[in-house]
Amino acid sequence: MPDPADPRQRPVFYGRRRGKRLRPGAAGLLETLLPRLRVPEPAPGAVLEPRALFEPPARAVWLEIGFGAGEHLAAQAAAHPAVGLIGAEVFVNGVAKLLRHIERGALGNIRIFHGDVRLLLPALPDACLERVFLLFPDPWPKKRHAGRRFVNPDNLATVARLLVDGGELRVASADPTDQEWALEQFAAAADFDLVARTHARPADWPATRYEAKAAREGRRSLFLRARRRPRRAAPEGTKGL
Repeated sequence: MPDPADPRQRPVFYGRRRGKRLRPGAAGLLETLLPRLRVPEPAPGAVLEPRALFEPPARAVWLEIGFGAGEHLAAQAAAHPAVGLIGAEVFVNGVAKLLRHIERGALGNIRIFHGDVRLLLPALPDACLERVFLLFPDPWPKKRHAGRRFVNPDNLATVARLLVDGGELRVASADPTDQEWALEQFAAAADFDLVARTHARPADWPATRYEAKAAREGRRSLFLRARRRPRRAAPEGTKGL
């Protein structure tokens, strides 16, 4: 396991961290609201109990990896007030947009990890998440960049560790290369059953601007639901060994 405290071992992030200059109102939310909702980067070896991030503790916790402008995350939070949602995003402009959604909707069940989610995942305990979302990530369509795609064997194994039995990983993509890649990865993943694949967005899957942009450009989005298979029980007489 890489040591996040060692700069030489920290995961390399290839995306953008900042876009256009923020307006004063958005910049202000980063100063006033974000500190109250921010999940700090865990120290090496630390264990973070995600339900305890919420007051009162959440019934269940969902995670969105790379929430973009936050529309999906905010809509899920509004529809499921008993669920705690953690959004992970590096792009500061996206964080500011989510904060605006939170302020306007008075949403108290969202927490934000403003950084690379790969620095958060090792600190989360086994079977602590009920649902994970990965919606329209950077597809890295060039063959030489395939290793940068989040859906890969190592990351799928990590997500499987974090999901409860029967928990869901939901993935959406509008890039044909990325879609084919994701299907191949799920077909080879021992811990997941791909239970749904459709070009029609499910009713409980709030729309995002990335889906709308793809539709305007004539690209079809693919929506995948993968279910975490039940863990195998330890053979009798081996528990505690």
